[in-house]
Amino acid sequence: MTTGIVARESYYERTGEHAYKPTAHAGGAWQTDEQHFSPLAGLVVHAIDGHLAQRPERLTLARISYDILGRLALDECEITVEVVRPGRTIELLEATVVIAGRPVVRARAWLLASQDTSSVADSPDERLPAPDQLAPWAMGEEWNGGYVSSIEVRRTPPSRKGRAAAWLSSRVDLVAGEPSSALASYISLVDTANGIAVQQDPTAWMFPNLDLTIHLHRQPRGPWTGLDTTATFGPTGQGLTSSVLHDIDGPVGHAEQILTVRPL
Repeated sequence: MTTGIVARESYYERTGEHAYKPTAHAGGAWQTDEQHFSPLAGLVVHAIDGHLAQRPERLTLARISYDILGRLALDECEITVEVVRPGRTIELLEATVVIAGRPVVRARAWLLASQDTSSVADSPDERLPAPDQLAPWAMGEEWNGGYVSSIEVRRTPPSRKGRAAAWLSSRVDLVAGEPSSALASYISLVDTANGIAVQQDPTAWMFPNLDLTIHLHRQPRGPWTGLDTTATFGPTGQGLTSSVLHDIDGPVGHAEQILTVRPL
């Protein structure tokens, strides 16, 4: 008697050297026929990893900034990576995501040389409670989409609107049949920050982010992505979601998302 092996589910399937098809697990929270940006952000890092794979020495990704240029249809996308500023110790890469012939995301990543600074390593940011100390939160009861349904969330009880901390993990692979780096898997959950510490009911107000910028002072490891998040709405239609990023060893960096705030 043989036992069949069940294939793991994924957010994307590779369809070409630089092309990927999203699965239903990548479905967006605002519109289910769009991609949620969170797994797409991780896919961009996966493409950057592939671009760098043949290099004998690797620089460390210290910042990546994404600009969302248009609608992220739940369709096949192509990702290209090019060097903007080459260097042995500092390098700048740019990745472009194209859907239906139109650029929809541009991302720029600064890579830095690594060296031993452990003797002065420090951060004033307080560590989050461990994931097993927080209660599960059914995020899917407040948000729609395949992506939200694919993740496990453990969240602190919000002390006020726009303030919460949470741990996230996913049971879904980034790309079918391909290993992903700890960094790509970690970043594939960061954009979720905009949905864990909301200022207003998302059935009454829209507040999608137009960008995501991540700065890292330490390379994170999985399987949990920690978000200590504050969401602020201004008086003229702009908002900001700011997060201190954590892994189980402590803080690793910061993330910022600019929002367009609109009544539904």
